[in-house]
Amino acid sequence: MKYVFVLVLLLVGGVAGVLGMNIAYRWVHNMTQSPRIMPGERAFVMPPGGVPRGGELTLPKEEREVAAARRNPIPPTPLSVRRGADLFAIYCTPCHGTGGKGDGLIIAKFAPTPDLTNPDLHKTRSDGYWQSQLSVGGAIMPAYGEVLSAEERWHVVNFLRTLAAQ
Repeated sequence: MKYVFVLVLLLVGGVAGVLGMNIAYRWVHNMTQSPRIMPGERAFVMPPGGVPRGGELTLPKEEREVAAARRNPIPPTPLSVRRGADLFAIYCTPCHGTGGKGDGLIIAKFAPTPDLTNPDLHKTRSDGYWQSQLSVGGAIMPAYGEVLSAEERWHVVNFLRTLAAQ
């Protein structure tokens, strides 16, 4: 019986030693011991379905006047307006409604949104203002700068301009 106890004790000690060495190995071989990669040293391929970030300067809400001075680089072609309408249906319809009148489904829970079909509203706001509003959001409007690329936001602006003409 004494030998069985010693064997079990040695077995438990061996397992504890292996687990302890595993923890020690993982502690020593973490990111501090990984190879250093300098910027521009390696080019990594974007994973399939990944959305690249950047490409256009995003100005904060406090600099909305500077953003409003920017011109729309995407001409309002029928294709651009159609792409903007598709994106509007996905991201803007819950609050602004299908026609942009501010009668979306979730508006009962929040403050009313502006009527985007109002021509006076479009006279006072430039394309850069609308694009900035889409990028960084507003008082209760969420920011879509991380969801929509800069080009997609300009397409939505082109579609917004057609709402005032309806």
